[in-house]
Amino acid sequence: MIIDRLENLEKYVSLNPLFKEVVDFLKANNLESLDAGKHLIKGEDVFVNIQEAKGKTRGQAVMEYHKSYIDIQIPLTANETYGYIPTVELPEAEFSVKVDMAKVPCILGRCYVTCTPSMFVIFFPQDGHAPCICDKTELRKAIFKVKVS
Repeated sequence: MIIDRLENLEKYVSLNPLFKEVVDFLKANNLESLDAGKHLIKGEDVFVNIQEAKGKTRGQAVMEYHKSYIDIQIPLTANETYGYIPTVELPEAEFSVKVDMAKVPCILGRCYVTCTPSMFVIFFPQDGHAPCICDKTELRKAIFKVKVS
């Protein structure tokens, strides 16, 4: 997991060559003006989901993980907190290849990090994360999905 300010995202391009597609997209687009839903950037290798989610408490947030995609999550309208636990410490869960996700309910994070709308968090396949923890009833966010190289 990486957490940082948006102006530093370009420093992480060396971790995955497709991160450059995200950086270029952010320079050319205003996330706040994008409609909710999926926007392809480089086919199914890189895309962004603009999501309007319900704010949750730590106890309501569901731990999840992915195998084929890296998440770069950016809150747009409110601070968002994420629970974290290494994937290897999670119990067995049904994994959906179609949506590249397993959800593991009833697991609290080992630790929590909070992003403001000027920040991002990157979750790799080894990072279990519980998103959408927010004291607002609704939260608008961008979730970039980047194929693992």
